[in-house]
Amino acid sequence: MKDNKKNLVLREEMSIFLERSPKATSKSVSKSMKSNIAKNTGPEISLRKALYSNGIRGYRLNWKKVPGRPDICFPRLRLAIFVNGCFWHRCPRCDPPLPKTNSSFWEKKFSRNIERDKLKRKRLEDMGWKVLTVWECDVKEKLMDIVKGIGNTYKELNEKKENPRSNDG
Repeated sequence: MKDNKKNLVLREEMSIFLERSPKATSKSVSKSMKSNIAKNTGPEISLRKALYSNGIRGYRLNWKKVPGRPDICFPRLRLAIFVNGCFWHRCPRCDPPLPKTNSSFWEKKFSRNIERDKLKRKRLEDMGWKVLTVWECDVKEKLMDIVKGIGNTYKELNEKKENPRSNDG
């Protein structure tokens, strides 16, 4: 119940509201849209396996106790990682094209996704969290660079947690 209230507040703060999704134009489109998943996507699994095999452990998946349910979360270190799909979250590097059918719906849908991503990030940062966004294309193209970057952030936050006075500076 509490979780639904958090999500309701998030929806109320957003400026873009969507009507019902339009009907799929074909059975293949309908099947494709139904097969989209929110958790345990290929890029998320690849990243988690790489983190684990590089000794970066102790994370929670889709942790409900913070806004936005980060895909990978290190609660003790206040580190949240979102693994964004390039199509759904509009990767600035890939710049995926808009669907040709029902383009006004999709434009609103993607704008809302981007707005929600910014709101989740802001809420977490306001609570003192470090937020990282990893893009699907980067996981495919430079996974070990991402793991190294996350590892550096993990190590830095861990040192601050263990030696809080030496970092006041």
